[in-house]
Amino acid sequence: MLAASPIFLVADGMGGHAAGEVAAGIAVAELGKLAGTTDLGPDQLLDAIDAANRAILDWSASRPDTAGMGTTLSGVALGRVGGSPHWFVFNVGDSRVYRFDGAALTQVTTDHSEMEELIRAGAITAEQARHHPRRNVVTRSLGTDPAPIADIWVLPAEPGDTFLICSDGLTLEVDDVDMSAVLRAAREPADAAAALVARAIAAGARDNVSAVVVSLPRVAEQTTADVATAPRHRLPDADS
Repeated sequence: MLAASPIFLVADGMGGHAAGEVAAGIAVAELGKLAGTTDLGPDQLLDAIDAANRAILDWSASRPDTAGMGTTLSGVALGRVGGSPHWFVFNVGDSRVYRFDGAALTQVTTDHSEMEELIRAGAITAEQARHHPRRNVVTRSLGTDPAPIADIWVLPAEPGDTFLICSDGLTLEVDDVDMSAVLRAAREPADAAAALVARAIAAGARDNVSAVVVSLPRVAEQTTADVATAPRHRLPDADS
């Protein structure tokens, strides 16, 4: 995970526990180079995603035991378009970004997964996908050649905007209605992130759970973000 203004993201590694962690860490390190950037543009963001993909491939090529490692990548970045503040929402894989308007939760990203393709084809329902044996199979990830095409959405930034960025470990266990209720009840982003992870853990946490909650205050053009994360079957640490 990364929460370093103007960029906030979740990377969920794949390809064996150790290798997946390495791939996710490489992605976080590459995107972390954007921290502190002023006037961030979408091209800079896409270049950083490409650089992360190359770095993962280079690492894997030099270490045969990590062959095939990869990671999903989803997040938001606050930048400028035409001189005004905009959010850049980006996604590769099945981690997600939601936008919360204070009442309703709306998924911004589209999953790159076999389940999403089956849902769009009408072959299964979203509820069936939550329990399908191939629910973790993604169709795009970092660590591939050719490089994956990252989805990006450019949205005007408004004071009070709130985003939830999360791994599929959260969405497998907690539905949109419950996530929305948690966000409404929380007074601070930290409270929301911790409560969401705790709820997923309580529900069984079949996969690693990560959540980042980002809020643009109403009084100034700055962001606050808090993260919560836990591997499967473990509660967040007290300082999460």
